[in-house]
Amino acid sequence: MKETVKTSAENLKVFLEDHKCTDVALIDVSAECSWTECFIIATVSSVGHLRGVVHQIWDEINTLGLSVINRHKAPDTSGWELIDCGDIVIHLMSAELREFYNLEKLWKATENLV
Repeated sequence: MKETVKTSAENLKVFLEDHKCTDVALIDVSAECSWTECFIIATVSSVGHLRGVVHQIWDEINTLGLSVINRHKAPDTSGWELIDCGDIVIHLMSAELREFYNLEKLWKATENLV
């Protein structure tokens, strides 16, 4: 993984933790995936929490100089929001959806970056 991607991902991890997301994981998927280098997976406590984090993360993404490929006007109410920044893909998920889809296991994540 490129050092610039790792640095941006670590900054986003801190941002999510500061905004009360839990179990924030950074996963290097560059060896298994041709279209991105890193997943950030975080658990939100409610749909309202999800909306608030999504609303506030845009400034952090802009500050880091990242571009968003799939910007939505309003977060989905399903409990899962995906923000595709190219080399970094952010998954904000409810605890139930995170447990059900278990992305860490799906991508055979053996190493958290932080």
